Amino acid sequence: MRPTRMALTLAATALTPALLLASPAFAAESAPSSTTTVATASDTADSPVDEMSDDDVRVAIMRIIADPATGKAVYAAAQRAMDGTIEDQRYFLETGRWTAQAEDDRVAIARILASADPKTDKAVIREANEALDANTPEALRAFLETGYRLARAEDDRVRIARLLADPTISAALRAAAEEAIDGTPEELRYFLEVGQYEVDG
Repeated sequence: MRPTRMALTLAATALTPALLLASPAFAAESAPSSTTTVATASDTADSPVDEMSDDDVRVAIMRIIADPATGKAVYAAAQRAMDGTIEDQRYFLETGRWTAQAEDDRVAIARILASADPKTDKAVIREANEALDANTPEALRAFLETGYRLARAEDDRVRIARLLADPTISAALRAAAEEAIDGTPEELRYFLEVGQYEVDG
């Protein structure tokens, strides 16, 4: 590794915790852990790339590389940019990054579809396929940030409704399910994964 690259790596690594704390949370409990880092054009809105110094451009890219949540396509594109000219690096921050992010988002959605159950995850499958069919960076990102969470909540409400339709469940479980069905997406998920078993236990 060249000395300049080493210095930039150290600087980016040192700044990474602050960057992670400063960045918006990514759809908490809304997507699998394999989902990649959120990257939007607004990330550089306060510091337009054409106004950044060459060193600032390189440090910005090294921050992306140092982020363990960066997706494979973004990571590879960032590495290529660092191996290129300063023009390549500026292009990456302005354009290439978002193209690569869309590729990572498509992979994340494909993984969600691969793990979905056609019998119980109908809303998730429907919304994921709509995002892939639209095939725009905005549609892909919208699904991962909000669409997946809401679609999963729709499927979870159906699961709880089916549970309530079972006349053999206990009074305690019925009461818990009736309370959960009107809850937030996170409360629905918690009930299905944990709460219902605590009641019957």
